[in-house]
Formats: sequence, structure tokens, C-alpha cells
Amino acid sequence: MTIVKQTSPHIHRKDSLARMLIDVLVSLAPVSITALIVYGLAAFRNLMVSVATMSLCEFVFVLIMNRIPYDGTKHTLKEQFLHGVKEYRLYHLLGSLVSGVIFALIMPAATNPGYMIYIALILGAAFGMIIGKLVFGGLGQNIFNPAAVGMVFAKLCFGSKYVYATNDYVNGVSAGGTALSNLGNTSASLVGRYLEINDVATLDLFLGRVPGVIGEGFKFAILIGLIYLLIRRAADYRVVCSYLLGYTALMALAGIFVCVKVPEVNFGRFLLFQLLSGGVLFGATYMFTDPVTMPINAPGRVLYGLLGAGLTVIIRLFAALPEGVVFSLLLCNLAAPAIDHYAYSSNKFTWKKIAVMGGIFLIFVLGICFGLGFQEGVVR
Repeated sequence: MTIVKQTSPHIHRKDSLARMLIDVLVSLAPVSITALIVYGLAAFRNLMVSVATMSLCEFVFVLIMNRIPYDGTKHTLKEQFLHGVKEYRLYHLLGSLVSGVIFALIMPAATNPGYMIYIALILGAAFGMIIGKLVFGGLGQNIFNPAAVGMVFAKLCFGSKYVYATNDYVNGVSAGGTALSNLGNTSASLVGRYLEINDVATLDLFLGRVPGVIGEGFKFAILIGLIYLLIRRAADYRVVCSYLLGYTALMALAGIFVCVKVPEVNFGRFLLFQLLSGGVLFGATYMFTDPVTMPINAPGRVLYGLLGAGLTVIIRLFAALPEGVVFSLLLCNLAAPAIDHYAYSSNKFTWKKIAVMGGIFLIFVLGICFGLGFQEGVVR
């Protein structure tokens, strides 16, 4: 028997890695085109700078990893360069393009001062590609999503400088915070945190007419991309469904507590706000479905989605940073190798695995109940 060593993503159908990456790029096209139409040069700058930075990092990495082995002969830089270029493949380019486009779309349109956006884009993209991917060995061997790593780095370093623009950005109108910003004020009462939800129109959330990063607001474009990925089987429906359904169920539970304590808050508006604001749909479509960083087996992917949903809800409700998608994604990336442990890694849905999923979901339910149950209610 011949044992073949192969790194992820493990494709179980007659397809190629390049074809799968092209599918992801095609699915990103509606969001990218919409962002270019709405934000113009700002979106073009984000895309070009992010893609160029990540592609350059990937190219240099390939050159370094494929240098001519020492053979007693001194080789020129040109010889080393040409030898490395021969090992550069199409999937190297496509992989960096996917990560670069996603990173560009989860970044804001501008910063204050304006030149800081270039620094944030370059350093964030480079950090995400190098620390989130290349240090692990490159494509197929990373455990973290490069775009998510870059976004968190840029957010922590430059977040106070971000200008979250609306669709009116092209006319010079912008805002300092996103629709979720008020939810991050953990020192405020439930009234102070959630009453403003009634003032945000659901249609504005769906069309991206609220402040945010350049790619997460256009829900109609994201849904087009999601449908394409599911039809092409480039995204696993188990992760998408378990994440979105788990998130909806937990947020509905949270909405009951909020609406009981703050009757002024409309339950339907609360739930739609939590579904359509921030990066929930974008993350479920393009980031949690990354085949390299998610578990291999089917039950593990369902658990992966539920874990991401629960962490997103907990971070949104109780953490200082209200946008929990990227942070929950990185925590799930960290848990994926444990979920894939050989002792219980199989495609069979046994009662033990179902019990584990139910137990983890119950933990999140109890956390929401205790957290919101003891949180201060109506304080005028």
C-alpha cells in the first residue's frame, strides 16, 4: 500500500484546488463590484493594496522555500530567483488573491488622518499573510484564516483611526462608528445599549446604508455569492446552516430577555438587526467556510458552526467589542484541530457526537440566560 501525504484542503470530488479558489473569487465578485460602485476609489485602493501586499508576501515565501540547495557551488541571485519562480503555481496566486480580496472587504473606507489607511492596509495584509499563513508552511497548512488575522491586527492597532463610511461616502458623508458601536458600551444599561435599534431601518441594514466596512453591508450581494458557493459546492452547507441557525436561535433567546426588560425594543427589529448588522452573513459565507481552517469530517463541521455561532453571540452581547464574528472565527480555527482528533474524527453522526453538540449549545444558552438575567435592566 502506498501512503500519499496531502495537505488541506482535502477535496472529495473530481476538482482542483485552483478551480475551488476561482469559485471563491467569482462568489466575491458581486460584493467587490458593489463596493467599487458605492465607494469608488476607496474600494479600489483597498483591493489593490491588500491583494498586492499579500501576493508579494506569498511570492517571496515561495522564492525563499524553493531556493537552490547548497551543493558546493555559489549561485547568483538570478539563478536563485529563476529556480524559485519555477515552483510558483497558479494556486499560490489564487490563494493570495482570495485572502487579499476578503481582507480588503472587511476593512473601512478611510481613516483619520487619511494616510493611515495605507499603513493599516499594508501592515494588516502583511501580518495576516505572514503570521496567519506562511509561518505554518503556506497554503493548506495554516490553522488561522489570514484575512481574519490581518483584520484583528489592524483593528487593534488602528481601530481608533477608522472612519466607517455609509453609502453616502462618495458624497463625503461618513460616520465614526458602526451600527453595532453602541452595543459595545458594556457600562450602559439595557436601555442605553439596545433602544437605538428601533431607529435603524431593516432595509438600510440590508442595503448597506449604515456605517461599516466596505464589504459587509451589501447583504444582497453576499447572498448571491453564498448561493453560488453552495451550488458549486465550494462551501459546505453544514457550516453555513449550523452557524446561521445556531446564531439565530441564540439571538432570539437573547431578544426575549432584552424585550422583557426593555419593552420599548421590538423583538423582530432586534433579531433582524443582529442578523443583518456587522459581518454575520459575510463571515458565514466567506470566512467560516474556508476549507483549510475548518474541520474535515461532517459532524465536526456542524460543531464548528455551532461553536462559532455561540461565541459570536457571547462576544456581541457581553464583550467590549460588539463585532464578534472575526474573533469567534479565530477561536474556532484554534479549536478545529481538536475537533479533528483521530479518536473521534469520522463522518458518522453518533449519539455521542450529537450529545456533545447539544451540550455545547446548552452551555451557550445558560450563559445567555445568566448573563442577561442578571444584567441591569431599565435604568433611565
